[in-house]
Amino acid sequence: MSQAITITREDILDQIKLSCKIPEITETIITRKIIANAASKAGIKVETSELQQAADAMRLINQLLTPEATWEWLEKHGLSLDDFEEIVYTNLIRNKIAQHLFIDKVEPYFFEHQLDYAGAIIYEVILDDEDLAIELFYAISEGEINFPEIAHQYIQDTELRRQGGYRGLVKRQEMKPEISAAVFAAKPPQVIKPIVTAKGVHLILVEEIIQPQLDEKLRYQILGELFDGWLKKQVEQVEVVKHLE
Repeated sequence: MSQAITITREDILDQIKLSCKIPEITETIITRKIIANAASKAGIKVETSELQQAADAMRLINQLLTPEATWEWLEKHGLSLDDFEEIVYTNLIRNKIAQHLFIDKVEPYFFEHQLDYAGAIIYEVILDDEDLAIELFYAISEGEINFPEIAHQYIQDTELRRQGGYRGLVKRQEMKPEISAAVFAAKPPQVIKPIVTAKGVHLILVEEIIQPQLDEKLRYQILGELFDGWLKKQVEQVEVVKHLE
């Protein structure tokens, strides 16, 4: 026979405290209030049609394709239909205030920082021995061995070894500074001199440098970065008064 256990709001709050989640949740609440206040000051509103479209998109993302699936999801997360609409509304208003504040700043920001969004097609082998890495580098330079042969011999990961150390397109922002400096100074296709980091000694073949294009995906990324930066500053300026008792 199963045992019935009652969980109250106080139980949930106590668990949040004991899980050390108060700072994280507090910041989320502050963020939501900052966005709401900014939208109010800017006179930004959400139309019913926009809310419905966003709600449909959210249900699709969460695979809530039937009314039954939606109600089960709401019950699982302890939400009412009004709560669901509030989540959708908050997401919408967040996007609208981001557009309001920064849509005109995306293009200038991109041209000022476009090097940060460049990428490179690279192959990489990480070794433990710097002397060995240097020896292999010069062996490649002299045509005694090629990069795929080194990858096959020294990469432990099976899939990466089969791919010859292929890392694909790696954005400049994703690289350590010492690696990005060398990679983007290369003249592809070129194997650059071994670079030592905390992970080991990197032997890298730069196949191609990819210059960034300000497409819709990158526009959305930059818009998000600008908005997140603004939001972080707003949060840092807030004095929080907690009433948890």
